[in-house]
Amino acid sequence: MPTLYPAGENSMTFNTDFVWGEAVSGYQTEGAAYADGKGLSIWDVFCTQKGRILEENTGDVSCDMYHKWKEDIQLMKQFGIRNFRFSLSWPRIFPEGIGTPNKKGVAFYDEFIDTLLENGIDPWVTLYHWDLPYELYKKGGFLNQEFPEWFASYTRFTAQRFGDRVQHFFTFNEPQCIVGLGYQTGKHAPGQSASIKDLLAMQHTILLAHGRAVQELRAFSEKPVKVGMVLTGPADYPASDTQKDRAACEKAQLDFLDGPEHDFHFNAFNIATWADPVYLGQYPDKLLDLFGKYMPVIGTDDMKIISEPVDFQGQNIYNGSCIAAGAQDGYSIVKRQNGFAHTDNGWPMTPESMYYLPMLLSKRYKVPVYITENGLANEDWIALDGKVHDPQRIDFLTRYLRCLRKAVEDGADIRGYFHWSLLDNFEWAKGYGDRFGMVYVDYATQKRIPKDSLYWYRAVISSNGGIL
Repeated sequence: MPTLYPAGENSMTFNTDFVWGEAVSGYQTEGAAYADGKGLSIWDVFCTQKGRILEENTGDVSCDMYHKWKEDIQLMKQFGIRNFRFSLSWPRIFPEGIGTPNKKGVAFYDEFIDTLLENGIDPWVTLYHWDLPYELYKKGGFLNQEFPEWFASYTRFTAQRFGDRVQHFFTFNEPQCIVGLGYQTGKHAPGQSASIKDLLAMQHTILLAHGRAVQELRAFSEKPVKVGMVLTGPADYPASDTQKDRAACEKAQLDFLDGPEHDFHFNAFNIATWADPVYLGQYPDKLLDLFGKYMPVIGTDDMKIISEPVDFQGQNIYNGSCIAAGAQDGYSIVKRQNGFAHTDNGWPMTPESMYYLPMLLSKRYKVPVYITENGLANEDWIALDGKVHDPQRIDFLTRYLRCLRKAVEDGADIRGYFHWSLLDNFEWAKGYGDRFGMVYVDYATQKRIPKDSLYWYRAVISSNGGIL
C-alpha cells in the first residue's frame, strides 16, 4: 500500500478557516469533586470502589483546573490555541441532575467562557462527557424513559445561559463508550454488565436525548449555534489500496458483530448503529436483522427526533485494525507483526486510520467532520534540564496529520482538528498512568510544564499545517 505520509512533503490543502484546537473533559481535569455545591457523578462513586481504578486513583483533584483555569487559559493564549473543546459537568450545574441549578457551578462556567473569549479562544462545549449525575443514575439513568427529557431540561438551561456566547456544541461524547465500557464490559462507571436488550434500550434512549438536545439548543440559544455529536469506533485501514481490500475495510468498520459472523455478541462500539439513525434516519438493516427481537419499542416520532439535522460530526480517532478481504465478500483482521509500533498504553500506532475513516464518513454521511480527539499516551517525565521532551508525540502526530491532509486532498470534508489533550489528566480506569497532554502536570504540586510538542503544535497552527 502506498504511504500516506511521505517525508518532506510540505504542501497543505487545509482551508484558511480550518480549526485547530485542544480538548479536555470536565471530570478528567476540573477536580473540586465536592466543592461549591457540586453533586455526585457516577464517576465520583465508581472511583470509591476498590479495584476499579489503577492504584485507586480518583478524579477528586486531578489537574485542579477548577481553581487553576486562569493559568491554563493563559497557557493556551501563549501557545496560539484559538479553539478549546471542554465539557460541562452536569452535576456541577444540577447537583440532582434536574431541579434547581447550582449558582456557584453556573458562575464558574460563566466566568470560564467569558475569559476564554476575552483571550481570543472559542469555546466548543460538550454537554455530556460521561459524568452522569448519580441521583439520575439511582432513578434508572439511561434505562429510564424520562432520560431524554432530563437531558433536554439540562440542555435548555445550558442554551439559555451560555448560548449567547458559545457557538458550537456537542451533545454526547463517545456514546459507544458510554454503553460499551460502562454497561457492557463494566470497565468504566457505573461498572455494569447489562443484557443485549438493556444495551439496545440505552442506545435508543441516548439517541433520543441527543435529538431532544439539538431541538433545545436551536430553540433556546440567544444566537444561532452549530451542533453535532462526538463518535468513536473502529478506525480500520485496508491491507492494500486495492478496491477489494478497501471494500472489506468499509465492511469491517460498519459491522455489528464483535467476532465471527455466527457470534451474536452485540458490538456497542460500532459506528453505523449510532450514526445511521442520526444522519440517515434509520437503524441499519443488519442491526435489526440480528438483534431486532431485543430492540425497544420505537415511538412514532422517535426517528424524526433522533435525526434532527445537525451541522457536523465530531470523530475521535486513535487507532484501528488492518483489514484484508476474505472469501465470499468477507474480511479478516491481519495479525500485527512482532514489534508493531505502539503507544505507552499499548495502543497500536496506525496513522492510516486518520485517512480511511474520514473518507468513509464523508462518503456515507455527507456531513462536515471535525476530528475531536487524537493523540497518544507517552512516557513523559521532567528531564534534567527541567523541561519535558516528547519527540515520540511529535512524530506520532505528524504521521496522523499527514494522513488527515491526504484525506482532505482526496475530498473528505474535514473542518478541524482538536488534539487530545491539553493537559495530562485523569484517564478514567487508567488513573494517572497515561499522559496524553501537551502540558505536563506535576500532580503533587499542580505545576504545569509545556512539553516540546506544544511548541511544535504552535508552529503547526501558525503555519496552518505547513510545517508538517
